[in-house]
Amino acid sequence: MNHIFDWFFSQYQGIPTHLVVLEFIGVFFGFLSVWYSKQENILVYPTGIISTAIFVYILFVYSLLGDMLINAYYFIMSIYGWYYWTRKDANNHEVPVTVTTKKEQVWSLIIFLLTIMFIVIFYKLNDKFNGWTAYVDTFTTAVFFVGMWLMAKKKLENWVYWIIGDIISVPLYYYKGLMFTSFQYLIFTIIAIYGYKAWKKSLNNSPQML
Repeated sequence: MNHIFDWFFSQYQGIPTHLVVLEFIGVFFGFLSVWYSKQENILVYPTGIISTAIFVYILFVYSLLGDMLINAYYFIMSIYGWYYWTRKDANNHEVPVTVTTKKEQVWSLIIFLLTIMFIVIFYKLNDKFNGWTAYVDTFTTAVFFVGMWLMAKKKLENWVYWIIGDIISVPLYYYKGLMFTSFQYLIFTIIAIYGYKAWKKSLNNSPQML
């Protein structure tokens, strides 16, 4: 067991202590946020805001601009989602889980493509296309942008995007040397699978408001 811990923390040699502590805190609140999302609990947003604010700073320090933009976007969408989830209908019912409409599917594609274009331009201007991780980062950024938008709209399909992005992010962050974050995305993948099942059950038990 000691060998495992030694290997794990050896990845952080030379990294300032405050960054390691902040990453751990950000991961902890990230776990809470995803767990609350699975439960359809409004606390998904305040915990998510704390996590994303921390990671905006960490990723800026690491010069991972695409990932930083993801978290800045999450921060903004968390505020919107917090508002949207607290809305009530005429019968004072909370917004239920629904599936995406054809219009929302079109918007999902538009958001995906616009995000790809924006990140490519952003990376080109900052001369950041200097490795294969930049291309993977561009793709996952677009996937997560759509996932976050659909989650804020309380759409079942948001979990599909999270699962795809999380699976890709596990080896990506491991390669980048962010071990806590890589482990976080591994757990996120598992929670996202259960989240999809939980939301699917909620969808089947609630009226659709398309």
